[in-house]
Formats: sequence, structure tokens, C-alpha cells
Amino acid sequence: MLKIAITGPESTGKSTLSAQLASHYQTVWVPEYARTYIADLNREYTLADIEAIARGQLQLEQQLLCSAKNVLISDTDLLVLKIWSEHAFGRTPQFILDKLAQQDYNLYLLMGVDLPWEPDPQREHPHLRQYFYDWYKRELETIGVPFAEITGQQQERFINARYHIDALLQQHKL
Repeated sequence: MLKIAITGPESTGKSTLSAQLASHYQTVWVPEYARTYIADLNREYTLADIEAIARGQLQLEQQLLCSAKNVLISDTDLLVLKIWSEHAFGRTPQFILDKLAQQDYNLYLLMGVDLPWEPDPQREHPHLRQYFYDWYKRELETIGVPFAEITGQQQERFINARYHIDALLQQHKL
């Protein structure tokens, strides 16, 4: 089973690409647990909420893993939560750091910021996308995981992502 994490700043097409890839590879994708969690929250989120979101994301991924066929696509990962937590609160819960070190994705797709910003009540930083993109890239390089930068408009992103996933599938003979 190949595990692919789609990561990067807000409003870069992570969910759209996740759904497209899951459909193409006839598998499942793990949605971003934070969206549901925050939508049901009737107050400002806290550091404890970010840890709860991490736990929920991991549980959701585990639940969907058994339904995946050759490839599991994850709309987000713990790196997103680490960067969100550090930006919002200046630190990251140890649980997230520990679990981030244990993540076992075969490939990260880092989404570029060349798509237009789409407003959403849960999105917070329309003018910081390049700043966050650079942060994600530094983190991926620091932890030394395989990643590919995905840019262009929707169809080009889909083609680029498939190219990298297909290469992995062939390498692993899946």
C-alpha cells in the first residue's frame, strides 16, 4: 500500500486533488478532519484543539486505510498541524511532534500557491501563502522525506501528481 500525503498552504487545491486522485486510482481519500472539527466548534480554537484534530486525523486515516486499494490519498498530514500550531501558538504539542516523526508516507505532494485564493470562513491567511509554502518546503527538506512540488492549474496539478504516483506504483510494482 502506498500512502500519499497532500500538504501545503491554505487554498491550494489539496481537497480537490485528493478527490481527483482517489477517483483516478479507484481508492479512498482521507478528508481533512480539521474542517469538520472546526465547523462544529462554537468558540476560537486552542492548542488543545489542534492536538484533538491530530488525534482525529490519525484515527480517520486508520479507519479508511482498510478500504484503500493500492494507494491511500491523505488530504492533509501532521506537518500541516505542526505548522498551524507553531504559527498560531508558537509551539506544537509533543503528541504531534512524536506522531509526525512516525509518519510513513511514501510521497508528499507539496501544493504550490499559484492557484487563486478562494475565500472560506476557516481560512485565515490569504496574504501569507508564499510564506507558508516556503515553510512547508523547508520542513519537508529538514525531515528528509520524498516530496514533489505540484504547481499549475487544476488539470496540470492532476497530471503532475499522477506522474509522481505512477512512478512510485511502478517502482513498487503495484
